Amino acid sequence: MKFAHTLLTLLLVLVFSGVKAQELQARVTVLSNRVATTIDKRIFVTLQTQLTNLLNNRKWTPDIYRPQEKIECSFIVNIESIVEANVYKATLSIQAARPVYGATYKASMVNFQDPDVTFKYQEFQPLEFNEARVQGTDAGAANLPAILAYYAYMIIGLDYDSFALKGGEPYFRKALNIVNNAPEGKGIQGWKMFDGLRNRFWLAENLTNARNNSIHDVIYGYYRNGLDHLLDNEALAQSSILASLIQLQTFVQENQNSMIQQFFMQSKYAELSGIFKKAKTEDRVKATELLSFLDPTNAPKYKEALQ
Repeated sequence: MKFAHTLLTLLLVLVFSGVKAQELQARVTVLSNRVATTIDKRIFVTLQTQLTNLLNNRKWTPDIYRPQEKIECSFIVNIESIVEANVYKATLSIQAARPVYGATYKASMVNFQDPDVTFKYQEFQPLEFNEARVQGTDAGAANLPAILAYYAYMIIGLDYDSFALKGGEPYFRKALNIVNNAPEGKGIQGWKMFDGLRNRFWLAENLTNARNNSIHDVIYGYYRNGLDHLLDNEALAQSSILASLIQLQTFVQENQNSMIQQFFMQSKYAELSGIFKKAKTEDRVKATELLSFLDPTNAPKYKEALQ
């Protein structure tokens, strides 16, 4: 009886620990190649570990995630320079992928580089994020955790949007809350509308402004109605993806220079070329026209791949 009771206790612990499973399976890399050799590089190894723990050990949603449902993502912090003692200027590369139903293939959802990452850090200082106090007591020290939390919510929001229409709205709102209460201080950029046209402010604005509701239709149509049907009904998948691209074109024509166009199309060349390569002639022609408009940098490649 004692053994049975112990076994039952163990099973309950395992079950309830599973209920608390976190959402992200994040890989964090801190690169310090450009930092002077006079700096002890072990500090960046510690930073890498702390950032990994921040992303992977925090519960970002109230939902239950099984291990296989965790969102795979990566964050590369490339330190460019030392601004002053314990203050660093870096770029942050973010990638996240989503599995395609019934396939081993994972489709890119985020492939973005944020050039405005200035932060203060001393080895072993706590790296914490508090939604109620985003600025913290030291804006410089709070900036990096706030940036990572912002992109964590963006990744989760996009993932939810791809499975349910406007499913990611609560998490885009959380990202917007970080923008609205972001740290302010010397060298801190990327949170304000006047910091540029491609920054955290504009991405959050594009995804939360009610005027841009069609963007959520695009995301859902592309992934759930499109990619998820590639194996069971390729023609339907191609049709749904084409419809999503037409919606995106309409949005872009009505909202020129919007950040979401470039953000959505980033790194999709190979995926889209493969999808439409075997499509009907009229669909290949229409796809070439749409993709050349939406992703002009790769227009010659689309024309060659889909001719």
